[in-house]
Amino acid sequence: MIAERGAERYDLQERYLNPQLPRVLRTIGFDRFYERAEGPYFYDAAGNEYLDMLAGFGVFALGRHHPVVRAAVQQAMDLDLPDLTRFDCSPLPGLLAERLLAHTPHLDRVFFGNSGTEAVETALKFARCATGRRRILYCEHAFHGLTTGSLSVNGEEGFRKGFGPLLPDTAIPLGDLDALERELRRGDVAALIVEPIQGKGVHAAPLGWLRAAQDLLHRHGALLVCDEVQTGIGRTGDFFAHQHEEGVEPDLVCAAKALSGGYVPVGATLGKDWIFRKVYSSMDRVLVHSASFGSNAQAMAAGLAVLQVMEDEGTVAHARRTGDLLRGRLAALVDRYELLADVRGRGLMVGIEFGRPRSLALRTRWAALQAARKGLFAQMVVVPLMQRHRILTQVSGDHLEVIKLIPPLVVTERDVDRFVDAFTDVMDDAHRGSGLMWDFGRTLVKQAVANR
Repeated sequence: MIAERGAERYDLQERYLNPQLPRVLRTIGFDRFYERAEGPYFYDAAGNEYLDMLAGFGVFALGRHHPVVRAAVQQAMDLDLPDLTRFDCSPLPGLLAERLLAHTPHLDRVFFGNSGTEAVETALKFARCATGRRRILYCEHAFHGLTTGSLSVNGEEGFRKGFGPLLPDTAIPLGDLDALERELRRGDVAALIVEPIQGKGVHAAPLGWLRAAQDLLHRHGALLVCDEVQTGIGRTGDFFAHQHEEGVEPDLVCAAKALSGGYVPVGATLGKDWIFRKVYSSMDRVLVHSASFGSNAQAMAAGLAVLQVMEDEGTVAHARRTGDLLRGRLAALVDRYELLADVRGRGLMVGIEFGRPRSLALRTRWAALQAARKGLFAQMVVVPLMQRHRILTQVSGDHLEVIKLIPPLVVTERDVDRFVDAFTDVMDDAHRGSGLMWDFGRTLVKQAVANR
């Protein structure tokens, strides 16, 4: 079917799925036909290689089609296991939970679902059940998923618009202890959910804030939930990003994405024993929270294989070293380019922020883009990285002048060189103030104005 009808892919998407996706991809020139993928690379029919600096929004931590993960999933299928009987205890979920909890000794139990948003939904329910309170605090600009519960703690209004009313939860600024304490004094807060590094904009919680927030929450009988769906499983150079700060021991941790190996969706909510016992408090409540496909054999096999590969190949340490190299090379360009404002992040989660230039000619062009729609300059950088250099990146959020890099954790020094060389070429073009980049910028401005 792929051979016969693969050429219809964009037409099929437009006719039967999301009608806006093909429009967006064609507008920015991303309507490519990839034929295969391996590790951190895509290949088109002509054999051209594309460097993936997006990793499926962080799913492909080990790159695509890692042979060990693929073999483990295949073995699980070949065993003809009596999977998901619902009235037995398969060994694979327990074995994966054991391996995960070894990385978080202060946590005791795991619930397996099917996605990151499900892991968050589980944490919200468990926090409310365990504390007997209803309200969840979250941080401005947070992203925790798009199902109704996780959307209620999503700090981006663009995602929330049109789907209310949502749950009665409350946003506070990331890093603001005073705001946190004000809300806790009301006595109805079950938990604070926070990304140790926010995916939108790549902003890390200020050093010391997570520990102070944890202590404050516990004094008021509330829980700390760390959403590590994107930052966890090695992404930031620690197994979990909250471990960068000594003494931070969340009550619940959400994980997903990388744990799947890119093959079978899996979400995990790790938590303390007493929380799980509050939820599953009697035999009558044995199925009070469950997931139809949670803990399936293929997903568990994929998770076990991912953790084994990371241990055998030293993936977390490699992410730390390669991330330091990438950020260091990019940070050295800040003084060279007036349009480049900041480079930040941790491990292989990197934010590149652009800002208002000093020179009059560039400032005029920048102002025209900002007047049309904030975020257009970052899109102007993303497009030539793909069209000229065959490198896939993304703008880090709507109305943000930030590019986020979350490549597979297996990228090499050669890949870092390739990206930095390409980025330097694009920035050189941008600072000339003319040429293809600014021609494309005028196209984006027209599109932004037309969509108002």
